[in-house]
Amino acid sequence: MPSKILIIGACGQIGSELTYKLRAIHGDDNVIASDINYSNVELVNSGIFEIVDAMDYASLNVCVEKHAIDTIYLMAAMLSATGEKYPNKAWDLNMTTLFNVLDLAKAKFINKVFWPSSIAVFGPSTPKEDTPQYTSMEPTTVYGITKQVGERWCEYYHQKYGVDVRSIRYPGIISWKTLPGGGTTDYAIEIYHKALENKTYDCFLNETSKLPMMYMEDAIKATIDIMDAKPEAIKIRSSYNLAGMSFTPVEMAESIKKHIPEFTISYSPDFRQQIADSWPKSIDDSSAREDWNWNHSFDLDATTKEMLMQLKKLISEKA
Repeated sequence: MPSKILIIGACGQIGSELTYKLRAIHGDDNVIASDINYSNVELVNSGIFEIVDAMDYASLNVCVEKHAIDTIYLMAAMLSATGEKYPNKAWDLNMTTLFNVLDLAKAKFINKVFWPSSIAVFGPSTPKEDTPQYTSMEPTTVYGITKQVGERWCEYYHQKYGVDVRSIRYPGIISWKTLPGGGTTDYAIEIYHKALENKTYDCFLNETSKLPMMYMEDAIKATIDIMDAKPEAIKIRSSYNLAGMSFTPVEMAESIKKHIPEFTISYSPDFRQQIADSWPKSIDDSSAREDWNWNHSFDLDATTKEMLMQLKKLISEKA
């Protein structure tokens, strides 16, 4: 029997691209996309889609039974910048959905869970360069707090109930297919759109804000790789560090200027600067590379080339 997969939060930035990739691998009928609305019309029309409120255990259970789901990718979350505006909602959404999915696995309704953590679990006391897998964590955002707590619960459910839950700490994700979703690292997506539209960009972080980033194709690859790994290879059940590249807005601007020489950048740091300042500058992901052979493909210049090429295609198609 083929694996039957449910993606929760499939209309989001990562969820949408993960849906398409998993359908290409497992077949359209074996990957069920779900969200709380029809916000991504293209994805909704691309295959089986269900309206599911993952905060409602009964609603989620009905969907799992209806489609004989054995694997869930829980991609629904309120991200860092948005979460600071609505802290109570961020806590409720991020934690309730996780408990509901873990409880489904505990009750043996499903066999395997993917839940994404984030570099937001780290804080001001964390070593900034080559942040190790095990280190001080004092997150300063509600999003980061939910991810740190979530990591502990994932490990607890694995140790106490044998739940096969797997997780990676995503850095900032760069993608041309979906618009920014309320994260602190979203400048690294906005900047490409503005470079093509206006040849200029006013960045909400300062020029020295070095942050870990990753091109979407690498993030999707890592997500699928960890889920395809044998259970004995997954030695960390809280969440794995994951790295691709690290750069500042200045370095990103210089990369863009190689393609658009007239591009200019200015800086107007807002509340997201404080969030960025609390996060690592670079990540040590040697555990992921050793345990399940993680390896990235895209550096900054390769990302810039791909982003500009794909966005130009989108603009020409709309013209």
